[in-house]
Amino acid sequence: MSSIYLDHNATTPPLPEVVETVARISREAFANPGSRHAGGRVARRVLDEAREIIGQVLDAAPSEIVFTSGGTEANNLALFGFARGRSGTFAAMEGEHPSIEEPLKELEARGWRRCTIPMSPEGLPAVAAEMLSPPDGPSATIGFATMMLAHNETGVIREVGPWGTECLGGRIPFHVDAVQAAGKVDVDFRASGATTMSIAAHKFGGPRGIGVLLVRTGSRLPAMAFGGHQESGMRPGTEVTSLAAGMAKSLELWQLDRDDRTRRLGALRDRFEAGVLAAVPGSFVHAAGAPRLPNTSNIAFPGCDGDALLVALDLAGVCASLGSACASGSSEPAPILLAMGCSESVARSSLRFSVGWTNTAEEIDDSVRRIAQVVARLTGL
Repeated sequence: MSSIYLDHNATTPPLPEVVETVARISREAFANPGSRHAGGRVARRVLDEAREIIGQVLDAAPSEIVFTSGGTEANNLALFGFARGRSGTFAAMEGEHPSIEEPLKELEARGWRRCTIPMSPEGLPAVAAEMLSPPDGPSATIGFATMMLAHNETGVIREVGPWGTECLGGRIPFHVDAVQAAGKVDVDFRASGATTMSIAAHKFGGPRGIGVLLVRTGSRLPAMAFGGHQESGMRPGTEVTSLAAGMAKSLELWQLDRDDRTRRLGALRDRFEAGVLAAVPGSFVHAAGAPRLPNTSNIAFPGCDGDALLVALDLAGVCASLGSACASGSSEPAPILLAMGCSESVARSSLRFSVGWTNTAEEIDDSVRRIAQVVARLTGL
């Protein structure tokens, strides 16, 4: 029995063109891009070209691009950079990715206070952005704000632009976690108003081990590690030229066929959801009416235990997830679903499915049949 991979939000297989690019650059531009000889200059040109391509796709200047090891490091650099050397209050929604939530918990342990942005039942901000910066209002007490552009578990897309505008007007540093959005929907750093924005290549067919923190011109973050002067001194260490080139290639490919890719993923997701809801009585999609990523479904199977369902689906050859892979091992129900008002039992019965470039319509139909059989067996229906 073949395996059906429906966990692309955890990681997506690298595109063949990306694998070829990484291998070729590893051979042809292996020198340290900081070296002052011909080989170093070749590697530096490759790195500079990668910045140019990434900047064009995300509407950012090459000088605003800081290469990191991935989304987790980028998020940590932003949040601890905002908070360094001071204390105060930060604004954030509940149920963010662990690479946001855990740094925020650490900051709370260091004396920072959390101002929770209210959430609607669909996972969207339940208040207007103006709450952050009314005249003589709460803006005086907000040290920084952070928000996900697209949620990794529900796929819900948030309109961050108004929040960025308010933060810019109130001189409040604003971080946007765009890790799940980039390479799936349009991401415009300039229009977002964000001070910083994080993305990770392995979420959109790029290589693992490479990400980017965009840092708006005029802003500067203190380094969290110390060494050389790479990445404008914000992230010392020898740059991995081949991975940067692979990341640029994956974004370039997405830009070339983003409309077709979006339509194709959306059609697969809709086919999957319609099939599951028809085949499994009582199942439903979380935030079905909200704007969502074209590839993401979070589905509740009331009466099922999510852990048992996940294991049974794995044995049936369907790869899914209880939520964020970075929270793997946690026995707690998904915080985002609880924050959206779900009961604990419903949250514990829910799984995330995320399609990607490797999936076909035939796989979707086959996965629906397997899911229906597994749920029927677990519930005794």
